[in-house]
Amino acid sequence: MQAVKTMPYGEKYAIVLNKMKPNDVLISPFVQKHLGERALIELQEIWEKGVKPIPENASDEEKYEIAYGNLMWRAKNNLKFIRKHLGEDGIEQYKLAQVEELKRKNARPALLVLGILRAVAPGFAFIMTAKKMAYQLQWLTPSSLVELTRNKAVLNIPRCKVIGFPDMEEICIVDCQGSYPIWVAEQFKVGLKFERQGDSCKAILTA
Repeated sequence: MQAVKTMPYGEKYAIVLNKMKPNDVLISPFVQKHLGERALIELQEIWEKGVKPIPENASDEEKYEIAYGNLMWRAKNNLKFIRKHLGEDGIEQYKLAQVEELKRKNARPALLVLGILRAVAPGFAFIMTAKKMAYQLQWLTPSSLVELTRNKAVLNIPRCKVIGFPDMEEICIVDCQGSYPIWVAEQFKVGLKFERQGDSCKAILTA
């Protein structure tokens, strides 16, 4: 097993909050573009029904757990809403829109450096990428980096936090197994696939 720095709860909480900004640039514009302003208001009303308040005096861990639950509520209802009004074609369009948003949010100068490093030392660049992804995955679900070589990395997810919430199967299929592998391949030039068994999973990265 490879050691990965532990992400503090304060950082996890900040990431979740960032993904729940009212002026998000993914789901709100997508619904407004395809369904109009009234549909967006309807979706926002659905969000409010399941969102729990976060006490100011709560610990970072408590804030993260509440915010995470709120994010899962919104995420599953986003897909339900899109499927209801736009069908399978709408789900596919949303998946691709999510890929583009992930690429936009992660477009940093460090990527240029990584691209140069990949050209001269591909194995080292892959290890850097795998370790970064192992660290970033911690906001989403507990995991461990159980294998790491110059061309393969395996992250073990003994109990997926996402699947632990009700009605999250479509999130697993559309987001984790759909959008994320496309994004990782296009932006980091790395293969990503998931091997799921019940609520456990392995994420396999390949150069």
